Amino acid sequence: MLRKTIFWLIWLGFSTYAFVFAPPNQPDTFELIKNLSIGQWQGINPLVVALFNIMGVLPMIYSCLVFIDGRVQKIPAWPFALGSFGVGAFALLPYIALRESNPHFLGQKNTFIKILDSRVTGILLSVGAIILIVYGIAQGNWSDFVQQWQTSRFIHVMSLDFCLLCLLFATLVGDDMARRGMNNQGLFWWLVTFVPLFGALIYLCLRKPLPEVSSQSNQSQQKPVAT
Repeated sequence: MLRKTIFWLIWLGFSTYAFVFAPPNQPDTFELIKNLSIGQWQGINPLVVALFNIMGVLPMIYSCLVFIDGRVQKIPAWPFALGSFGVGAFALLPYIALRESNPHFLGQKNTFIKILDSRVTGILLSVGAIILIVYGIAQGNWSDFVQQWQTSRFIHVMSLDFCLLCLLFATLVGDDMARRGMNNQGLFWWLVTFVPLFGALIYLCLRKPLPEVSSQSNQSQQKPVAT
């Protein structure tokens, strides 16, 4: 109960800050979002372009865990996972608050789960993230970005959303590692959870394949042996 309360308080605090205390919206915010979405990046700071697109990579990273985790939850994972592509942590925090810890995966992997479970998916996401970061750092204007962060609610909240999503990955990776028979308390766990963005990408590239366990087998394993 304490864990759930903490995550609901984080969600409430982040939402309150974003809509009450963050810098105001700028008149051109909608136009900026539209141009970023359709690839019309001329005149936009490459740092903003990179951050906006990385905020699309992060929900994909989470999807590689959330849809698998949702198989054993009482609540469906897909509304929260899909919502994260639009509003990031605002959508994922309620799922994290509502879910129960469960280190098991039941049933067979369908095609969608196999894609999310594939190391190829992790490699492709890593390549995309590296290209975006190199582009943003090499071409971006940092002083302009800082000014926009201080004056634009969209840039300000998106930056905080990025930081929060990097931190929240630790709440899901432990169970995901346990499902794969991996040590979820060792050095690798610390690397994955405390290296922003790249720790999660490294994990997707190196994690063991998800074993398929039937519900009958799981029940038999949990059934106490008569003495």
